[in-house]
Amino acid sequence: MAEQVTENGGVPLERKVMVAVDDGEYSHYALMWVLDNLEESITKSTLVIFTAQPPPSNNHSFTAGALSSARMYYSVSAIPEYTYTIQEQNKKIAFALLEKAKEICAGRGVDAETLTEVGDPQTAICDAVQRLNISLLVLGERGIGKIKRAIQGSVSSYCLHNAKCPVLVVKKP
Repeated sequence: MAEQVTENGGVPLERKVMVAVDDGEYSHYALMWVLDNLEESITKSTLVIFTAQPPPSNNHSFTAGALSSARMYYSVSAIPEYTYTIQEQNKKIAFALLEKAKEICAGRGVDAETLTEVGDPQTAICDAVQRLNISLLVLGERGIGKIKRAIQGSVSSYCLHNAKCPVLVVKKP
């Protein structure tokens, strides 16, 4: 049963903790950290496991064609069947990832809800936080260097600045 917290008007609010996961070891570590360290909180709250599926790409991809020892690069538009196949594959991967996370939680006696959405992970996570009224967002730090983070950006940095709730970034030692 989720712990009830009351707002000024005495209206009970359900506390929800969301862990955003992907197929990497850092998000797996964050999930395990939550199960080990927030056990009392998550057994009294709703635990949501979230993953984002990559959005369909309407961009052109580039393919290399071998021509002797030289390579020629040419643009290829993705045909709808190919795009659909990729989307279905991404969906299967996301559901398998969430099922594995749910099994890990169940093994610890925690009943977790799962959710996946298509979109850029940064915005999909923040949108889900707001829509679901999440009380705490937990992310794993990916462990990329400062230069790479400055160039590529970081999901955890984006969520720290844009999520409408407290954000806990778990760093793997």
